[in-house]
Amino acid sequence: MDTIASLFSVITYPVSWVIVQFHTLYGAIFGDDTGWAWGLSIVSLVVLIRICLIPLFVKQIKSTRNMQVLQPKMKAIQERYKSDKQRQSEEMMKLYKETGTNPLSSCLPILAQSPFFFALYHVLSAIASGKTIGVIDQPLLDSARKAHIFGAPLAAKFMDSEATVHALGASLMDVRVVTAVMIVMMSASQFFTQRQLMTKNVDLTVKTPYMQQQKMLMYIFPLIFAVMGINFPVGVLVYWLTTNVWTMGQQMYVINQNPTPGSKAQNQYLERLLKSVTAHGEVRGRTRRNTVKRIVAKGPDRNDIERKFITGLAKLGLAAQEDGTVTKSDTALAEAEGGSAQKRQQPKRQTKAKRQSGTTQAGAAKETDSTELEAKTSLQKQDAPQDDKPKPAGKPASGSSRQAKSGQRRGPQRPKHPSKK
Repeated sequence: MDTIASLFSVITYPVSWVIVQFHTLYGAIFGDDTGWAWGLSIVSLVVLIRICLIPLFVKQIKSTRNMQVLQPKMKAIQERYKSDKQRQSEEMMKLYKETGTNPLSSCLPILAQSPFFFALYHVLSAIASGKTIGVIDQPLLDSARKAHIFGAPLAAKFMDSEATVHALGASLMDVRVVTAVMIVMMSASQFFTQRQLMTKNVDLTVKTPYMQQQKMLMYIFPLIFAVMGINFPVGVLVYWLTTNVWTMGQQMYVINQNPTPGSKAQNQYLERLLKSVTAHGEVRGRTRRNTVKRIVAKGPDRNDIERKFITGLAKLGLAAQEDGTVTKSDTALAEAEGGSAQKRQQPKRQTKAKRQSGTTQAGAAKETDSTELEAKTSLQKQDAPQDDKPKPAGKPASGSSRQAKSGQRRGPQRPKHPSKK
């Protein structure tokens, strides 16, 4: 760790200068030799660095949104090359190159603050060794060595020997308890940040390398912090715990205000937005109007959650506009009500026994109707007046032909063969 930290020694001077400036401010309030003055100086350094990294965070969000736009194409590639993983990876990389998307951009904030992290580690290691560094002269060095946070010196580590800890004016038990608690909190905050990203802000319908990357980071980073944390000075643990809490709060804000399309967070966000529109009759806030504007611009490419939101507006008699506002629309209400009324209910599926009994009953009813019809026709013919005029002997009577049995051919019958008489 000392070798890696020495590589970033070029920025130890600006890092030490920033810490000293904040120490001057907090020292006037809490005292120069207190742990509050030095601890808050480190916390303020983290806040300053993270504010400077906001443009990178915005770039990370944009890259994440580009990944979401490419998800349908990614899904098509996965289906097309399901049995060829190598070709699938090649097509994915080709798609990233054509669209200018970098799936590793989510690591940019971590990579950008790494030099400051190692520079701070280099400064605190020098304080523990009793060496001046950067703008920290001997009086400031003595003040920093006297500073304790909950009984643990800033430069003390979990793995330090008892003699080293006593030289800093503290007990080994206090140092190990404080560092252990901070390591657990640091790992837990990192795990929670990645978990809420995976469970709430990811479209689970499409598996992408971004999802696999985040899932891997969710388990790897806490383990890295737990293993390496025992070699971090207390001041570095304060730094990393603060930056983890900042990241967690920043991630929660993004999930609540700008969720990933198709995710659980988007469903919750649009439900809140629909309740707000129901209560006020309009879309309030620039961010919410931009959300509605994006949904309208998608047109038929909307996901199920977005279609549900548009249908909810229609049931209220409202229609979303291209500028992100909503207006009253009787047509939208009629379409919503008509669509729900015109849903045809599917008949219940009958069992085989019921279908057979129904067919038998229908056949019996049909046979009964046919018999009644024949009987009625026969009675009508009997009641009809007979013609007194004699008919030719060569032609059979019409009544006999009509009264022929069913299936027997009408008209003159062929005489039977003598053998069949």
